[in-house]
Amino acid sequence: MEVVGWILVIACFIVSFVGLVYPIIPGMLFIIGGFIVYGLFFSFAELSWWFWAIEILFVVLLFGADTVANAFGIKKFGGSNAGMWGSTIGLLIGPFVIPVAGILVGPFLGAVIAELIVERRILKEAVKSGIGSLVGFLTSTIAKAVIQIVMIVVFFIAI
Repeated sequence: MEVVGWILVIACFIVSFVGLVYPIIPGMLFIIGGFIVYGLFFSFAELSWWFWAIEILFVVLLFGADTVANAFGIKKFGGSNAGMWGSTIGLLIGPFVIPVAGILVGPFLGAVIAELIVERRILKEAVKSGIGSLVGFLTSTIAKAVIQIVMIVVFFIAI
């Protein structure tokens, strides 16, 4: 049973990183799920209150990093709120429409289309906003990956 428990914990952690590429997968829930699976199979006693406090802070940091990086990228390149929303919609739809490249093409096209239609920007400005969405997305993805790795390391230190 111990092996099954560890397989499930590791599987949860792996799925959380898949969520970096497919944002429709709630990666954070899978990391927390891995902690809970560990507690159910082994013991919650090793996961003290300080462990949960640190992990909750990392969850807040993760959501903040995601939002700030995306907004910063688009705003830095002259985009608007419409570009941010378009980028987010493109990020959710892109990977399913274009399986591999959609993770990059979706946010770019979403931001460009939103800037063109909603904000009535010229193509050059809309493309610039699209590039900002890519920069924001890539920055956000790297930040989330680092935070998730740190969360898992804290887990292994705690146990």
